[in-house]
Amino acid sequence: MVIDFNNLNINQLYYKTEFEEKVKNFIEEWFSDSVMVKVQTSGSTGIPKVFDIEKKKMISSAEMTCNFLNLQENASALICLPIEYISGKMMVVRSIVRKLKLVVVDPSAKPLEKLTEEIDFCAMTPLQVENSLDKLNLIKNLIIGGAAVSESLKNKITDTLKLSNSQTQIFETYGMSETLSHIALKKIFPQPEEYFTIFENITISKDKRGCLKIFAPNLNNEVLQTNDLVEIKNENQFKFLGRIDNVINSAGAKIFPEQLEVLVKKKIPNEAVFLGINDESLGQKLILIIEGEETKDIVNEISEIKFEKNFHKPKEIIFIEKISRTPNGKINRIELLNLIQKNDGIITKR
Repeated sequence: MVIDFNNLNINQLYYKTEFEEKVKNFIEEWFSDSVMVKVQTSGSTGIPKVFDIEKKKMISSAEMTCNFLNLQENASALICLPIEYISGKMMVVRSIVRKLKLVVVDPSAKPLEKLTEEIDFCAMTPLQVENSLDKLNLIKNLIIGGAAVSESLKNKITDTLKLSNSQTQIFETYGMSETLSHIALKKIFPQPEEYFTIFENITISKDKRGCLKIFAPNLNNEVLQTNDLVEIKNENQFKFLGRIDNVINSAGAKIFPEQLEVLVKKKIPNEAVFLGINDESLGQKLILIIEGEETKDIVNEISEIKFEKNFHKPKEIIFIEKISRTPNGKINRIELLNLIQKNDGIITKR
């Protein structure tokens, strides 16, 4: 199904799949008299819930993204994310607001498998990107959200696209349900960026803990307090350091596991997670969890990593068959920590 929002006739939208029907139903809901739209949470942090969002705020969010990416009327977009969630709904709203031509593809792990023509704009999850590397050159502007983009995936993207002379731009997103999708983007390709750049009409600051505060009056009436530790470069840019919930305190030193994971994933293709486990002398002992079987190559690569601080080097390396994840693909650190402490499912300890 292709929907031209510059020449829309809802009654002439003919669907062939259940997903296409859901997209049509949402478009009908959007053009109804209601000022609100119902959105479902993913349930990754609890029981899935349905809540209402004002259409005017979704329009503001859509305009921010379209302006940032310089999307013009009649450009093409592709939706391959579930329409129940904010990510899928916002793809439709952006297409409505900017009068794009929307290509509707059923959500799957390989959404670009049958794509043969260039698309101006698309949003995908890391898993979808991982399975679509050979078609990324057909997407001019790609945003990746839903979970963090691993260093391994970033390397695969660069290795694939640099050989194709592609004009593709790829961004990592930063956002949450309260900000109606993302409020900042960070370029991955062609020139990787270290800092997220926020959209217009958004103000950022830090609380006493060093966690990000967001004021986006067009999206939410309240100042949003996050638990994300950040470094603010200027009024428009910030670097994500890690979740304050994940900070490891080892012998009085604060360690940001996400930063160490970035360093390790530049060296090995495996998923890697740093955790702090209870220790009588250190308080928390820094350990490194590697997904997959132990190999000499992986052990050697890790041993050669030059950590900034001596206490950043893991006291123990554990190889595990499968790392725990939430339903939307994020690392489930709490479950993984419980698993390690119970010594259940571990392949090898070093």
